[in-house]
Amino acid sequence: MLALLFQWVLYAVALLVVSKIVPGFDVRGLWPALIAALVIGFLNATLGFVLKIVTFPLSILTLGIFLLVINGLMILLASSIVRGFDVRGFFPAFWGAIVLAILGMIIRWLTRAA
Repeated sequence: MLALLFQWVLYAVALLVVSKIVPGFDVRGLWPALIAALVIGFLNATLGFVLKIVTFPLSILTLGIFLLVINGLMILLASSIVRGFDVRGFFPAFWGAIVLAILGMIIRWLTRAA
């Protein structure tokens, strides 16, 4: 349980890092980042999961790149739900998804090693 909370906080910090790197990707503080991390996780586990199953052939054809498009769409949808988390357009969401994927790999590596 504690590890899950720790991962949640790390993903929120990752969102703050992305907001410093990607133009058009804005997070106004830790609290919106925590809520956005929760909403993005929920969207990816529900709607994102269904979209990934439906678009599986397209994901194979694009060697997985289309999964980043789906993740970008989930980020864009989360930004319309969470106050204080603003993503202005698809391309900031797409680049944010790429940076979040890289940071997510690092977070999973760190939490697995701990």
